[in-house]
Amino acid sequence: MSGHSKWATIKHKKGATDAKRAKVFAKLIRQVEVAAREGGPDPEMNPSLRTMFQKARDQSVPLDTIEKAIKRGSGQMEGVAYESITYEGYATGGVALLVDVLTDNRNRSGSDVRSVFTKRGGSVAEPGAVAWQFDRKGTMLVDGSVDEDDLMMAAIDAGAEDIAREGDYWRVTTGPTDLHAVRTAVEEAGFKVHESDLTMVAQNLVTLDDKSAAKKVLDLVDALDDLDDVQAVHGNFDIADEVLAELA
Repeated sequence: MSGHSKWATIKHKKGATDAKRAKVFAKLIRQVEVAAREGGPDPEMNPSLRTMFQKARDQSVPLDTIEKAIKRGSGQMEGVAYESITYEGYATGGVALLVDVLTDNRNRSGSDVRSVFTKRGGSVAEPGAVAWQFDRKGTMLVDGSVDEDDLMMAAIDAGAEDIAREGDYWRVTTGPTDLHAVRTAVEEAGFKVHESDLTMVAQNLVTLDDKSAAKKVLDLVDALDDLDDVQAVHGNFDIADEVLAELA
């Protein structure tokens, strides 16, 4: 997996402060609202909502908070209409980045994203310049203490594409429409899934073996991720484990 994926796993393991967790909750709630607005309030009939619902529960968002978000998104309660935008750009070393945004103010979000790119040594690209380098996939993190062969049997039989070690976890990759079925099969086989999500996976990776360059890229990614309107940042970089450990 890419250095970006490993970096995200490290941050997941380290946990978050109360302030950081509150920001994570706010982003997840926004994702639930948009999924409900676009596909309806029933998770069984709306795969995107089902994924966002599970993602929020994995992060311990209270059930009543999720249900209110679904009602706002589906028009049963008053709420804000969010627009989905993806910004494309480059970081140090030619690293490609996709930035997923949900916003009620396109001008504000665009200004914030461009400002971070500029201040952190990156540049915003034209639409389509970066997106073609990524494929949409489902991913999940499974307790890394379990036997790989047993996990592989359960996951592959259900339609998983790949299983790879990632720190203290196994990362299972699926097609975007197979995530729910694979997660269900893995959990029914007795394995603990820590989180699952739909994400963009790079087709090819840019290797960063210089600590300074790696730090610049991660600083840009983290600064983008800290923006309230940014829901996810996807990159095509790979960082050596020893360099990543130093930076962590």
